[in-house]
Amino acid sequence: MEDSTTGIELDRIDRKILKLLQTDGRLSNADLAQKVNVSAATCHRRTQRLIEGGCISGFRAMINPVAVSRGALVMVGVVLDRSTPESFAAFEAAILKLSFVLDCHLVAGDFDYFLKVRVKDMADFNKLHGEQLIAFPGVRQIRSFFVMKEVTDNAELDFQG
Repeated sequence: MEDSTTGIELDRIDRKILKLLQTDGRLSNADLAQKVNVSAATCHRRTQRLIEGGCISGFRAMINPVAVSRGALVMVGVVLDRSTPESFAAFEAAILKLSFVLDCHLVAGDFDYFLKVRVKDMADFNKLHGEQLIAFPGVRQIRSFFVMKEVTDNAELDFQG
């Protein structure tokens, strides 16, 4: 299976390495090699190729939002007043400066962007909404959706089939 963006040919062992690292990015090279049934040197070489080829874009810890007082998840739909490259660029530049915005996606449909925002609580979001979000360049409308239950979040990417 060849990845269309990286051009790397992924065989069964590469896919297994990716799956295992996606599940546990802290696996040692020795443990990973044992699980995919190759030598440590071969496993290291394959993993480096996957990193350098762009299949693995990084490693990070998954932080429990409640433990760090960011238990409220809010999805925010944003409509800009104009659909021009300049208005999109100005909005995106402003969004990138905000640490409480976890994800920002340009979408097709009723909204121009969807934001995934983590805050302490509703009062915290209300303050951010009033002081920052509605003041963004070119924003015509913002609709907020408070998440009642997180059924799945940041699930593993299925690339096996």
